[in-house]
Order: sequence, then structure tokens, then C-alpha cells
Amino acid sequence: MQVFLGIDVGSVSTNIAVLDEDLNVCNTVYLRTQGRPIEAVKNGLRQIIGRNPDLTVKAVGTTGSGRHLAGVVVGADTIKNEITAHAVAAMHIVPDVQTVIEIGGQDSKIIILRNGVVTDFAMNTVCAAGTGSFLDQQAARLNMSIAEFGARALESTTPVRVAGRCAVFAESDMIHKQQSGHQLPDIINGLCHALVRNYLNNVGKGKQIKPPILFQGGVAANQGMKRAFEEALQCPVIVPPYHDVMGAIGAAILAKEHAVNQTSTRFRGFNLVDYDFTPRNFECKGCPNLCEVIEIQLNNAVVARWGDRCGKWSNSVANK
Repeated sequence: MQVFLGIDVGSVSTNIAVLDEDLNVCNTVYLRTQGRPIEAVKNGLRQIIGRNPDLTVKAVGTTGSGRHLAGVVVGADTIKNEITAHAVAAMHIVPDVQTVIEIGGQDSKIIILRNGVVTDFAMNTVCAAGTGSFLDQQAARLNMSIAEFGARALESTTPVRVAGRCAVFAESDMIHKQQSGHQLPDIINGLCHALVRNYLNNVGKGKQIKPPILFQGGVAANQGMKRAFEEALQCPVIVPPYHDVMGAIGAAILAKEHAVNQTSTRFRGFNLVDYDFTPRNFECKGCPNLCEVIEIQLNNAVVARWGDRCGKWSNSVANK
């Protein structure tokens, strides 16, 4: 079976999608990165090949904050940013999509599309309020799973007003509401509404949010957040079937597009799960920039460097 791999390495999760030649999703893996992106990628590939040992990979694409690292590890044919990957995946699911809301583990973004072209986008990487990690933290504090957290919000008919501009203030305000005697579903629902207001006032500020609207990322599984967006925007919000791995799906689609112009793939093969990848960093003192250079070694041989502004170190590996 000939397939295309997409790998999305983020701060919280590492996602892998396997697409066939007709771009149908054959398999997906969603893992916690846990601060070890190389191990997460290798574990994900182990699961993929364990489920179907007869895969022939024609091309691989990587995206996410760890896309360059993942690209070196797997031997990626194409490396693209998250905006491009999520937009491509959204258009594959809903061709006439005009707005993509994506909320991940530690950041959130909005993508505006018109006639199949990205015309505007914005990202929030400053505060954790409204992201998956913050919602995970609140669910754990209330001793419930994240799935139950969203379901409890749907039980509410009167959301409590919660401050949502800051993660610290939001948590202290929730505690205050609990101690004041408010019902838990109303507090959770109020938090969802507060986070939606925060998103629209910051990430979505000045953007023309038009339907069809796709809600992607791990937070899209939270039913309370979906309902809060629909009430705030006064229109339906679509959560696609593979909402949590849409970045990986987009990376796989981009890999297939890239494969049209190549005769072979750079993919190292599934045997890479047994390879020894060692990252290290050092400071270059060749000029006042003092660049922090990242170096990746494969079985004690340097295979990649990046982070230098002048290309002194990265070009030396590329030329070799």
C-alpha cells in the first residue's frame, strides 16, 4: 500500500497521519510530546508500522513548532509552517471554507481564506489562556477528564461571568465562583465563554469571520467551547472528523503535491525508530551575533545544523 505521511510536532502533542493516493485518511496517531519530540516521533512511527507492516511511503511532510527537527529525523520531503498545513487540510475537508479556528496545546491561531487562498492570519503565542494545556490544567484541578469537562458545560443554562484574559486570573476567578456557591456546570460554561471572548478579542480582532467556519486542534473536542463559539458568532461551527490531527493531514497532502516533481523520497524508512538521534546546541563566537546553533547527530555523525544567521554551520552540513 503506497501512502503519504504527515507529521505535526507541537509543544504538547505529536500527530501523525497516513493518507492513501486518493488522500483518504488510513491511519492516525495522537501522542503527547512530553518534552521529547524525537522519541514521540519514533513512538508514533512504531505504532503506524505495527498496525500495518506493508506500507510503502512515497513522501513525508512535517509541520508544527518542531517541524525542522522532525524533518531531519524522518528525512522529510517537505517542511511547511502550521498556517499552510492547517489551511490545506481545511480546504480538503470543506473546499469553500472561509475561516479556520485552530486552538492547540499552547497556542491558538485564526486563518482567513477567500476563494481557496489564505488572505490573512493571526497567532497568539503570548498567553496560555484558552489553550489546551490550560483547559487540561483546569480539568485536572476539578478532578475530571477533559472529555467530561466539555460535557459538563453543556449541562449549564446560565453561564457565570468569568475573567478570561489571563490564565492566572481565570483560575482565581473560577475558584472564587466555586466558593461563592455557583454550580460547577455554570462555572465551566462561563469559562468556555470567557475563553471564546478572549480569542475573538485578541486573535480574531479585526478579522472578517465568515462561514463556513472550521474548528480544529485538540480543544475542538471540547463541546462547551464549540457551543460558546457558535453562540458568540451566531452561526454553525464545523468540527471535522480528524480535528486533532489536521496539521498532520495538511502536511501529508503537501507531501503528495511535492512528490509530483520528485522521483524518490528522502524518507529514512521505518527502521529509523532504531536509530540513535542526539541533539545538542552550542554558541557560535564567530561574530557579535553569538548565534545559538542546534546540531543533530545520527549514530554519532552530524546530519543537520541550524540557527546560524550567516549559514556558516548549516551550509557546511548541507554542502557535505
